[in-house]
Amino acid sequence: MFLGWIMIADKFPVIETDRLVLRQITKDDGEDIFKYLSDEKVMKYYGLEPFKSIGEALEEIEWYQSTFDEDSGIRWGITLKGNRKVIGSCGFLNKVPQHYRSEIGFELSKDFWGQGIANEALEAVITYGFEQLNLQRIQALIEPPNILSRKLVERNGFIKEGLLRNYEFTCGKFDDLFMYSLIKQDFKNNLLS
Repeated sequence: MFLGWIMIADKFPVIETDRLVLRQITKDDGEDIFKYLSDEKVMKYYGLEPFKSIGEALEEIEWYQSTFDEDSGIRWGITLKGNRKVIGSCGFLNKVPQHYRSEIGFELSKDFWGQGIANEALEAVITYGFEQLNLQRIQALIEPPNILSRKLVERNGFIKEGLLRNYEFTCGKFDDLFMYSLIKQDFKNNLLS
């Protein structure tokens, strides 16, 4: 269950749920990020090869920070309450303010799969997007074989709109992606039902 967020002036917002604290990822989290982003199972549908060095994890963290600084996205580190270790991330990218839309992305260390953590984080981030970022549309682009991510977004009210054929070239191949979306009215209706 989503509990709330803390935002101080222009600082990075912290989101708290029943079991989680979603916070800014810093270079001090490099080892944690490297641990799960070097895992082939976690990276299977990420669009990048598994990381081979801590340097790649630090570059990813720099990218998270640049999207926040440029207001093109925001990525939270997922931590369990009482433990600062980052076990995954969730957030917005490719934000288009003039159209009130953004993509959402997420990943979680396989050590924590099947515990409802990704769902809890996703619900909180979606709520933040509609209520604090004033988004009208949140979209998720997911490779067709990524059944777990597809089920996760569908559980959160996303509608599959169609297949984007050969939409991305990643890891030496063209990937098809399903386009999923959740609009603010559907989100509000889901809260009322």
